[in-house]
Order: sequence, then C-alpha cells, then structure tokens
Amino acid sequence: MTTDDEEVILRRPRHPRSASRAWQALRKSLAGWGASGIEDAAPVVLSELLTNDLRHAHGTRGRDVETRFARLGSGAAQIGVHDAASELPVMRPYDPCAESGRGLPLVAALAEEWGTTARNGPGKRGWAELRTPSPPP
Repeated sequence: MTTDDEEVILRRPRHPRSASRAWQALRKSLAGWGASGIEDAAPVVLSELLTNDLRHAHGTRGRDVETRFARLGSGAAQIGVHDAASELPVMRPYDPCAESGRGLPLVAALAEEWGTTARNGPGKRGWAELRTPSPPP
C-alpha cells in the first residue's frame, strides 16, 4: 500500500477477498480527510467498481487490481479501480428482474461524476467522484 495525505494506492490479487482490505483503507482515508458525508456511499461505489472488475474484466492472468482513493477537497474524494483488461464496461438498461447489471447505474446515482478512462499501458481505470452534499439554504 502506498499512501500520503492526499492519495492511497492499494494493489491486491484479483480475488473477492481483496475487497475487504480496500474497504478498510477507504474508510480510514475518508475519516482522515474529514469526508464523513460520503462514508456510506463511498464503500458502495468502491464495491460496485471492484465487482465490475472481478466479474467482467478478463485481463492478463496473475495481474493485480489496483484501487486509488484521492482527496479532492473538503468532503470530496475520487475512487478509482485500475485493471489490465481493455474492454470498457457497458451500462445496461435497468431491468428489475435481472440478477446483475445494477452496478453502474448505482455508481451513477451515488457519484457526482464517474467514467472509464484508458491507462498509460494496458487496461483501464474506472472512477467515481463523490462529494458531501451541501446543506439546504
């Protein structure tokens, strides 16, 4: 794990058990950054991005998945999941009877902004930015 006051980088094997370590690091980072207003939504977003990677990103065998959490300012953070697969995720139309396909719509609903970008090298980065909601006037 690499960490500083503004960014945390965590590399783990592409395995479902790796998610718990990423969640713990995210919660600790948010607390340290004073981003308690997104502490409920952020782990959900991270979980969906990681799940999308583990289920659909069929990258090179033996490659790790990398998570990055970056402080964007007071009460705001960016969550990113990097993988070695080049296939981009596709948001499917919502189907209430489907057993899967709700992850990206959930990310879109919880995040201010989100997307997928190419990396310098193999793969892509799925990311989402969350901000503490402003109090009503």
